[in-house]
Amino acid sequence: MLGTIVNTCTIIIGSIVGTVLHRGIKEKYKRVLYDGLGLASLAIGLNATITNLPKSQYPVLFIISMALGGIIGTRLDINGRFHRLVDRKKSSTEAENSSLGSKSSLADGLSTAILLYCIGPLSMLGPVISALKGDNTFLFTNATLDLVSSIVFASTYGIGMVLAAPVLFMWQGMFWLVAHVSSSAVSDALMSELLIVGGLMITGSGLALLNLKDCKTLNFLPALAVPVIWFVIKSFI
Repeated sequence: MLGTIVNTCTIIIGSIVGTVLHRGIKEKYKRVLYDGLGLASLAIGLNATITNLPKSQYPVLFIISMALGGIIGTRLDINGRFHRLVDRKKSSTEAENSSLGSKSSLADGLSTAILLYCIGPLSMLGPVISALKGDNTFLFTNATLDLVSSIVFASTYGIGMVLAAPVLFMWQGMFWLVAHVSSSAVSDALMSELLIVGGLMITGSGLALLNLKDCKTLNFLPALAVPVIWFVIKSFI
Protein backbone atom coordinates (compact mmCIF):
# COMPACT_ATOMS: atom_id res chain seq x y z
CA MET A 1 0.00 0.00 0.00
CA LEU A 2 2.98 2.29 -0.50
CA GLY A 3 1.19 4.40 -3.12
CA THR A 4 -1.84 4.97 -0.89
CA ILE A 5 0.38 5.84 2.09
CA VAL A 6 2.30 8.36 -0.04
CA ASN A 7 -0.97 9.82 -1.36
CA THR A 8 -2.30 10.19 2.17
CA CYS A 9 0.92 11.84 3.35
CA THR A 10 0.87 14.37 0.49
CA ILE A 11 -2.57 15.57 1.59
CA ILE A 12 -1.29 15.98 5.15
CA ILE A 13 1.82 17.85 3.94
CA GLY A 14 -0.20 19.95 1.51
CA SER A 15 -2.68 20.89 4.22
CA ILE A 16 0.14 22.03 6.50
CA VAL A 17 1.81 24.03 3.72
CA GLY A 18 -1.52 25.57 2.69
CA THR A 19 -2.22 26.62 6.25
CA VAL A 20 1.17 28.32 6.45
CA LEU A 21 0.57 29.98 3.07
CA HIS A 22 -2.88 31.11 4.20
CA ARG A 23 -3.02 33.74 1.48
CA GLY A 24 -2.94 30.99 -1.11
CA ILE A 25 -0.88 30.41 -4.24
CA LYS A 26 -0.85 32.97 -7.02
CA GLU A 27 -2.90 31.95 -10.02
CA LYS A 28 0.09 31.95 -12.39
CA TYR A 29 1.91 29.43 -10.17
CA LYS A 30 -1.17 27.24 -9.86
CA ARG A 31 -1.53 27.28 -13.63
CA VAL A 32 2.05 26.21 -14.29
CA LEU A 33 1.76 23.43 -11.69
CA TYR A 34 -1.39 22.07 -13.30
CA ASP A 35 0.16 22.39 -16.76
CA GLY A 36 3.10 20.28 -15.61
CA LEU A 37 0.79 17.71 -14.03
CA GLY A 38 -1.34 17.67 -17.17
CA LEU A 39 1.68 16.87 -19.33
CA ALA A 40 2.74 14.16 -16.87
CA SER A 41 -0.78 12.65 -16.93
CA LEU A 42 -0.70 12.60 -20.73
CA ALA A 43 2.64 10.77 -20.72
CA ILE A 44 1.59 8.23 -18.07
CA GLY A 45 -1.80 7.58 -19.66
CA LEU A 46 -0.44 7.13 -23.18
CA ASN A 47 2.40 4.93 -21.89
CA ALA A 48 -0.06 2.66 -20.05
CA THR A 49 -2.23 2.29 -23.15
CA ILE A 50 0.54 1.88 -25.74
CA THR A 51 2.54 -0.54 -23.57
CA ASN A 52 -0.43 -2.84 -23.00
CA LEU A 53 -2.05 -2.73 -26.45
CA PRO A 54 0.29 -5.44 -27.86
CA LYS A 55 -0.58 -7.65 -24.87
CA SER A 56 -4.32 -7.47 -25.52
CA GLN A 57 -6.00 -10.73 -26.55
CA TYR A 58 -9.03 -8.80 -27.79
CA PRO A 59 -7.79 -5.75 -29.77
CA VAL A 60 -11.24 -4.16 -30.06
CA LEU A 61 -12.37 -4.74 -26.47
CA PHE A 62 -11.02 -1.41 -25.26
CA ILE A 63 -12.90 0.40 -28.04
CA ILE A 64 -16.14 -1.36 -27.09
CA SER A 65 -15.42 -0.63 -23.42
CA MET A 66 -14.90 3.07 -24.02
CA ALA A 67 -17.97 3.30 -26.28
CA LEU A 68 -20.33 1.38 -23.98
CA GLY A 69 -18.90 2.91 -20.82
CA GLY A 70 -19.13 6.41 -22.28
CA ILE A 71 -22.75 5.89 -23.32
CA ILE A 72 -23.72 4.51 -19.90
CA GLY A 73 -21.82 7.25 -18.07
CA THR A 74 -23.37 9.95 -20.24
CA ARG A 75 -26.84 8.49 -19.72
CA LEU A 76 -26.25 8.50 -15.96
CA ASP A 77 -24.59 11.94 -16.27
CA ILE A 78 -21.84 10.94 -13.85
CA ASN A 79 -19.61 13.88 -14.78
CA GLY A 80 -22.47 16.40 -14.61
CA ARG A 81 -23.79 15.07 -11.29
CA PHE A 82 -20.31 15.17 -9.77
CA HIS A 83 -19.62 18.74 -10.87
CA ARG A 84 -23.07 19.94 -9.81
CA LEU A 85 -22.50 18.40 -6.40
CA VAL A 86 -19.11 20.11 -6.08
CA ASP A 87 -20.55 23.42 -7.31
CA ARG A 88 -23.39 23.12 -4.81
CA LYS A 89 -20.89 22.62 -2.00
CA LYS A 90 -18.90 25.63 -3.15
CA SER A 91 -22.05 27.76 -3.46
CA SER A 92 -23.20 26.86 0.04
CA THR A 93 -19.76 27.75 1.36
CA GLU A 94 -19.80 31.13 -0.37
CA ALA A 95 -23.31 31.83 0.95
CA GLU A 96 -22.24 30.94 4.48
CA ASN A 97 -19.13 33.07 4.14
CA SER A 98 -21.18 36.08 3.08
CA SER A 99 -23.58 35.66 6.00
CA LEU A 100 -20.96 34.92 8.66
CA GLY A 101 -18.19 37.19 7.40
CA SER A 102 -14.87 35.83 6.14
CA LYS A 103 -15.04 32.60 8.16
CA SER A 104 -15.02 29.64 5.76
CA SER A 105 -17.03 26.49 6.42
CA LEU A 106 -14.65 23.61 7.14
CA ALA A 107 -17.42 21.01 6.67
CA ASP A 108 -18.20 22.22 3.15
CA GLY A 109 -14.51 22.50 2.31
CA LEU A 110 -13.88 18.96 3.51
CA SER A 111 -16.80 17.47 1.60
CA THR A 112 -15.69 19.18 -1.61
CA ALA A 113 -12.06 18.12 -1.17
CA ILE A 114 -12.98 14.51 -0.38
CA LEU A 115 -15.05 14.30 -3.56
CA LEU A 116 -12.18 15.66 -5.64
CA TYR A 117 -9.57 13.43 -3.97
CA CYS A 118 -11.55 10.19 -4.16
CA ILE A 119 -13.59 10.26 -7.38
CA GLY A 120 -11.51 9.67 -10.48
CA PRO A 121 -9.61 7.00 -12.44
CA LEU A 122 -6.27 7.60 -10.68
CA SER A 123 -7.70 7.27 -7.17
CA MET A 124 -9.89 4.27 -8.03
CA LEU A 125 -7.78 2.29 -10.51
CA GLY A 126 -4.45 3.20 -8.88
CA PRO A 127 -4.92 1.03 -5.75
CA VAL A 128 -6.06 -1.89 -7.92
CA ILE A 129 -2.92 -1.72 -10.08
CA SER A 130 -0.82 -1.32 -6.95
CA ALA A 131 -2.30 -4.43 -5.33
CA LEU A 132 -2.14 -6.62 -8.43
CA LYS A 133 1.09 -5.52 -10.08
CA GLY A 134 2.97 -3.61 -7.40
CA ASP A 135 3.03 -0.56 -9.71
CA ASN A 136 2.35 2.70 -7.87
CA THR A 137 2.76 5.07 -10.83
CA PHE A 138 -0.93 6.02 -10.96
CA LEU A 139 -1.04 6.63 -7.21
CA PHE A 140 2.14 8.70 -7.21
CA THR A 141 0.66 10.85 -9.98
CA ASN A 142 -2.56 11.22 -7.99
CA ALA A 143 -0.50 12.09 -4.90
CA THR A 144 1.16 14.96 -6.76
CA LEU A 145 -2.20 16.29 -7.94
CA ASP A 146 -3.62 16.03 -4.42
CA LEU A 147 -0.58 17.81 -2.99
CA VAL A 148 -1.32 20.89 -5.10
CA SER A 149 -5.08 20.68 -4.43
CA SER A 150 -4.62 20.27 -0.67
CA ILE A 151 -2.39 23.36 -0.53
CA VAL A 152 -5.11 25.37 -2.29
CA PHE A 153 -7.89 23.99 -0.04
CA ALA A 154 -5.95 24.49 3.20
CA SER A 155 -5.04 28.05 2.27
CA THR A 156 -8.78 28.75 2.29
CA TYR A 157 -10.20 26.40 4.95
CA GLY A 158 -7.26 25.91 7.31
CA ILE A 159 -5.51 22.96 8.93
CA GLY A 160 -8.80 21.10 9.39
CA MET A 161 -8.49 19.99 5.76
CA VAL A 162 -6.00 17.40 6.98
CA LEU A 163 -9.06 15.33 8.01
CA ALA A 164 -9.55 14.44 4.33
CA ALA A 165 -6.38 12.31 4.50
CA PRO A 166 -7.80 9.37 6.53
CA VAL A 167 -10.91 9.34 4.33
CA LEU A 168 -8.74 8.97 1.23
CA PHE A 169 -6.70 6.26 2.95
CA MET A 170 -9.83 4.22 3.74
CA TRP A 171 -11.26 4.79 0.23
CA GLN A 172 -8.13 3.67 -1.60
CA GLY A 173 -7.47 0.99 1.01
CA MET A 174 -10.85 -0.55 0.23
CA PHE A 175 -9.99 -0.84 -3.48
CA TRP A 176 -6.52 -2.17 -2.63
CA LEU A 177 -7.88 -4.79 -0.22
CA VAL A 178 -10.58 -6.05 -2.62
CA ALA A 179 -8.03 -6.30 -5.44
CA HIS A 180 -5.49 -8.02 -3.18
CA VAL A 181 -8.00 -10.61 -1.93
CA SER A 182 -9.23 -11.37 -5.46
CA SER A 183 -5.78 -11.26 -7.09
CA SER A 184 -5.82 -14.96 -7.95
CA ALA A 185 -8.99 -14.44 -9.99
CA VAL A 186 -7.55 -11.54 -12.02
CA SER A 187 -5.62 -12.69 -15.06
CA ASP A 188 -2.82 -10.82 -16.81
CA ALA A 189 -5.10 -10.50 -19.84
CA LEU A 190 -7.75 -8.69 -17.79
CA MET A 191 -5.10 -6.43 -16.22
CA SER A 192 -3.89 -5.44 -19.69
CA GLU A 193 -7.42 -4.47 -20.73
CA LEU A 194 -7.94 -2.43 -17.55
CA LEU A 195 -4.64 -0.63 -18.07
CA ILE A 196 -5.50 0.21 -21.68
CA VAL A 197 -8.87 1.68 -20.70
CA GLY A 198 -7.48 3.34 -17.57
CA GLY A 199 -4.61 4.81 -19.59
CA LEU A 200 -7.05 6.41 -22.01
CA MET A 201 -9.03 7.90 -19.14
CA ILE A 202 -5.89 9.33 -17.56
CA THR A 203 -4.93 10.78 -20.95
CA GLY A 204 -8.34 12.46 -21.01
CA SER A 205 -7.70 13.86 -17.52
CA GLY A 206 -4.39 15.26 -18.76
CA LEU A 207 -6.10 17.02 -21.66
CA ALA A 208 -8.56 18.57 -19.21
CA LEU A 209 -5.76 19.76 -16.89
CA LEU A 210 -4.13 21.45 -19.88
CA ASN A 211 -7.45 23.05 -20.85
CA LEU A 212 -7.18 21.46 -24.29
CA LYS A 213 -10.32 19.33 -24.22
CA ASP A 214 -12.87 18.50 -21.53
CA CYS A 215 -13.42 14.81 -22.23
CA LYS A 216 -15.77 14.47 -19.23
CA THR A 217 -13.56 11.61 -18.04
CA LEU A 218 -15.87 10.62 -15.19
CA ASN A 219 -18.51 9.59 -17.72
CA PHE A 220 -16.11 6.85 -18.85
CA LEU A 221 -15.79 5.23 -15.41
CA PRO A 222 -18.28 2.45 -16.36
CA ALA A 223 -15.81 1.51 -19.13
CA LEU A 224 -13.63 -0.12 -16.46
CA ALA A 225 -16.43 -2.60 -15.72
CA VAL A 226 -16.84 -3.77 -19.34
CA PRO A 227 -13.61 -5.86 -19.53
CA VAL A 228 -14.41 -7.39 -16.12
CA ILE A 229 -17.91 -8.39 -17.26
CA TRP A 230 -16.51 -9.76 -20.54
CA PHE A 231 -13.96 -11.97 -18.78
CA VAL A 232 -16.58 -13.21 -16.29
CA ILE A 233 -18.92 -14.17 -19.18
CA LYS A 234 -16.01 -15.77 -21.05
CA SER A 235 -15.16 -17.92 -18.02
CA PHE A 236 -18.60 -19.55 -18.20
CA ILE A 237 -18.48 -20.21 -21.95
